[in-house]
Amino acid sequence: MPLTTNIIKAIQCLCMSTKLVHITILDLWQEKEESLGEVLNGDHLVSAPYNLNFRLDRESHVVCRRNLTRKEVALFRTAVSKDYYLQMYYDDLPIWQFIGAAQTNDVDTFNYYLFTKVHFDIFYSGDRVIEINLLTDSSNRADLTEDKVIDIEFLYSVNWKETDLPFDTRMQKYTMFAHFPLNMKKHQFAITNSFWTIILLVGCLVALYVRVLRKDFNEYENDEELADNQGHTGWKIIHSDVFRYPKYNCCLAAAIGCGTQLFAVVLSIIILGVAGVFHPYDHGVQKVASVIIYAITNVIAGFTAVSFYHQLEGSNSAKNLFLAGSLFCGPLFLTFCMLNTVAGIYESTAEISMGNIVKILLIWVFIALPLLLLGGTLGKMTKSEFQAPCRSTKCPREIPPLHWYRAALPQMAIAGFLPFSVFYIELYPIFASIWGLKVFTTYGVLCVFFIFLVTITALVSIGLTYLQLAAEDHQWWWRSFLCGGSTGLYVYAYCFFFYFQSEMSGFLQTSFFFGYMTCSCFGLFLLLGTVGFRASLIFVRHIYSSIKFE
Repeated sequence: MPLTTNIIKAIQCLCMSTKLVHITILDLWQEKEESLGEVLNGDHLVSAPYNLNFRLDRESHVVCRRNLTRKEVALFRTAVSKDYYLQMYYDDLPIWQFIGAAQTNDVDTFNYYLFTKVHFDIFYSGDRVIEINLLTDSSNRADLTEDKVIDIEFLYSVNWKETDLPFDTRMQKYTMFAHFPLNMKKHQFAITNSFWTIILLVGCLVALYVRVLRKDFNEYENDEELADNQGHTGWKIIHSDVFRYPKYNCCLAAAIGCGTQLFAVVLSIIILGVAGVFHPYDHGVQKVASVIIYAITNVIAGFTAVSFYHQLEGSNSAKNLFLAGSLFCGPLFLTFCMLNTVAGIYESTAEISMGNIVKILLIWVFIALPLLLLGGTLGKMTKSEFQAPCRSTKCPREIPPLHWYRAALPQMAIAGFLPFSVFYIELYPIFASIWGLKVFTTYGVLCVFFIFLVTITALVSIGLTYLQLAAEDHQWWWRSFLCGGSTGLYVYAYCFFFYFQSEMSGFLQTSFFFGYMTCSCFGLFLLLGTVGFRASLIFVRHIYSSIKFE
């Protein structure tokens, strides 16, 4: 079975696979046909020049001999100083190798060395490969400290060992340690903290419902005259305005449709991860699944947006459907085009070729677009009316002056803080799995946090919506969406913290990181905004349907 090598990467670069230091054995490598997943993952796999024939040991076998020029020596020295490493796969088992090492000398300067010999320890059971380890031989190395021409001989050894471990356990060490182990105690603490936060919020809302709302309901049922006298203050007085359709209803319906689609995408990915579909090193299978699921769920976006738009008595379905299909995908595509151009200028393997771009466009044209149109057609055919317990008057009621903390921005700051405080501890492993060396395998933990995140977002949105209505502010539609999605702004702020904590630098890495994280946080804003709006809508319908109005 062949050994494939991913083009050399750097730990500090985090996401950029460059063609910097594979010049030494370029003529010995054969380009491997890349799958769509490998392309989306930024992988550039080639066949390695090591012959690892099954159960055939080798000792100090010569790979090649090279004469490095001064320029090539300087290039390798730069790569060693930036911790460049090779990532290889043998029978889908990943292995890593630093290309060299830096050591301090007596005068507090560094000497740089290039490893010239590697040793493979391969464990097998029957006719199956169970484990493979890669070791470097520090006694076989070339000195790169000075800019001078050097001759190098690259060697490798192979040692096969029998083991009793079954084949189905060979991925366990990657799942358990994920290359750099995750601290499960942090997850357990965060889950406990999130659980008690939800209990506290539920307790507050139950107290609100029992002490305030239930009291109002009982008074209305027992004494109509008293109810009439009390109906001139608070949330009850705006019953004729609370279901007045909002401004820019086309944009709101499109945002709800897009957020519902993203909710379905994230939930599907988490379910597949929990089910064990994604292996620790899947060559971009997760990214391919995301693309396909996003394309398929366009039917959800089209149906939700158009049906809700018609409930709000909208008349321009084509515009609404276009917004639903492009609200998230449009900025993402423009960002991709710009970053792919940057990757091409820097000759990075993160650049996606035109052929693979065509594949993605074909998925959009033949799957996503027809399903979006199908969803829009079904939504238009569903002639359901908006379920409003109260009729709206022709003239909107004037909103009384409000305190500064009841404005949109302070409310968004409050609404986003609680969900973010619950979820932030899970952000580092997610970010590190995308931009670093860690591999994310704790989908079960992610599922729990996602449930907590959605629950807390819904509860906070309900509470803030009630406070808004109690202040006789009936413009809750957009406010509930903005407050629900404000967690995405906190996550975007966390991006800056993660960036400066990492060792990323340069325009290439910075543009990729902030470009794609901006799109991701915008998607999270739409997703959680939809959750907040839906929860608030259910709550508002419930409290106003519990009281009879003339």
